[in-house]
This record gives sequence, C-alpha cells and structure tokens, in this order.
Amino acid sequence: MSTNSSTGAGGNYLDVRDLRVEFPTEDGLVRAVDGVSFTLQRGQTLAIVGESGSGKSVTSQAIMGLHNRKSANISGQVILEGEDLIAMSDEGVRKLRGQKMAMIFQDPLSSLHPFYTVGKQLVEAVRVHQDVTKDAARKQAIAMLDRVGIPNPDRRVDDYPHQLSGGMRQRVMIAMALLNSPTLLIADEPTTALDVTVQAQILELLKDLQRDFNTAIIVITHDLGVVADMADEVVVMYGGRLVEHGSVRDIFHRPEMPYTLGLLASMPRLDHGRSSRLDPIPGLPPSLIRLPKGCVFRPRCTYHDKVPNGLCDTERPELITTAPNHEVRCHMTADVRRAIAVERLGARIEETA
Repeated sequence: MSTNSSTGAGGNYLDVRDLRVEFPTEDGLVRAVDGVSFTLQRGQTLAIVGESGSGKSVTSQAIMGLHNRKSANISGQVILEGEDLIAMSDEGVRKLRGQKMAMIFQDPLSSLHPFYTVGKQLVEAVRVHQDVTKDAARKQAIAMLDRVGIPNPDRRVDDYPHQLSGGMRQRVMIAMALLNSPTLLIADEPTTALDVTVQAQILELLKDLQRDFNTAIIVITHDLGVVADMADEVVVMYGGRLVEHGSVRDIFHRPEMPYTLGLLASMPRLDHGRSSRLDPIPGLPPSLIRLPKGCVFRPRCTYHDKVPNGLCDTERPELITTAPNHEVRCHMTADVRRAIAVERLGARIEETA
C-alpha cells in the first residue's frame, strides 16, 4: 500500500465512482458501462476481466478520456491524484495522457504508424510533453528501448514497425507508454496474439517496471492466467456492470458470483487429465441495448431456481460486501453461493477467514 503523498481521497491514487458510459444509436441506448466503481493505489495492479462486450475496454478508455463526448454520454467520477477527469476539459485530459497516465493497446501493429521509424514516433512522444531537443529525446528513446529489453536499441530505433516481431512491437509500445514516467498505466490485452514465452516475458517486464517506477497498473484481459500472474485485485464485469470485486486470492479461491465461477470452471487445469472436458458458460453475453430486467446474468445462470420468488427475473441484485474488500452482485444467500463454488471448483475453494 503506497504512502505516496500524491493520492486522492482515502489514500487512493485512482478512484472511479459510479462510472457510466452510454452510446445513443438508431437501435437504442447502448449502456456499455453501468455504474462501475473501484479504487487503485500506487504500486498495485488491478485486473478487469470478462468476456468480449462486458465493458472492460470502454471503462479503460473512459479513464483515459478517449471517448468522443459528442457521441457518448459519460457520467460519474474518475479521480486521479485528486483531479476529476470526467469534469476536466478535453484539453486538460490530453495534457495528462502520456505524462501522468498512459495506455498500452491490444494491437501494437495498428497502434504504431507504419510509415515512420519507431525512433521518430518515440521522439515525438517525448517532445509533446517535454521541452527538449530532438537529440536529447532520441537518447531518451534509445535508453527506454534498452530498458524494455530490445537488443541493439541504438540500431533498432531506426527500424520501422514491420521490421520488428510482435513481441518487440509490444515492447516498443511499453517504451512509448513509459517515456514520460506516467504513474498510471493501462494495458488493454497486452499479451494477445503473442506466444506463451513472449507473453511471460512481457508480463515479467511490466512487473519489473512497476517495481522501479511504483506505477499503478490496470490490466484489461479475458485471460485468467494473466490475472493470476499480475493482479493484486480483480474486478469482474458482465453486461457493463461490476458483478464481483476482490483480491486475486478471493476471486480464485473464494469466488461467489456464478459468472465468476463459470470463468474459472472454463479454464484448463494442470491437475486434470488431458481428456477432461472444460465446463463452458452456456449461452451468449447479453445485448447492451436490451439488457435483462433483473440480474444481467440470469439467462445464462443455472442456479436461478435457488432464489425464491423469481427475484432474478425481476430485480437487479445490489453489490453487497461478503467479506473485507470482497463484493458480489447476486441474490443467492452466502451459504448457497459458497456451496455451489465448492461443487463447481472443488479443492480450489478455501474457507473464508
């Protein structure tokens, strides 16, 4: 837990409160993020997990101020180091991007300009926020390429993106994000399309850099292996809503929301034989235009019959605290949720302390 003085209310470096992002369309209002709240401190990693369309990336883009406010309705608060980014002007948020907060995007090949060398793009990223000469910016770029593990950085700095491997391009994106020493780093699916060896190297690099710079990191992912390796806390999203939130130990060893159980049960496990079948979640994620009236997960949940009076069909469950720093959105009683967790995941489940 950071004792850095540059924190917001309650000692949190980042405080997201009741964040809502809606997109008006011809077919109706898309409620992409619906009342999401969480906090993050310096030196910690928060993972946001869920299937495609759950609202993970829209949440991260709202924090970065990347949505066009003319086409998106954004409300709530995103308080970074005491400043509310939602209430801030677009120009004010732009000044913070790259300087105080930065983002590593999913596809480095589409994020890097193909017509410019990586050095030219890194130099530009430095000079946007620092009053330095091109030579000084180039030296910073080469030093950062070296820091993120790119061999022969003084030569590679003049390469074009297509001349680098996928893993190298991702390292360039990390270098670009870190050039101006941001204190908040958002990584959106940082290891997608990379082979497992390169994935492990990228994750280890992020952890090393976090230790060096005391960076607060948000990792957006659907890969629970990345979560287990990186995160201190986990936010589970479904249908634009936060459905469970807790420490990485809570989520992996004391999960309570049926959707979280489904994600965990669909993971391959080393203690199971190769012939054992995975247990996928039935059905498909909901349309964000036509969300179910009650629990968003009700159409795919096989346990709704354990809730009396059909509450799952008619009433949205509140986010309740089940243990210190562990929240869940579900109508089932705590005893029933834990019994189901033991049934689904067996020996993986721990008793609540």
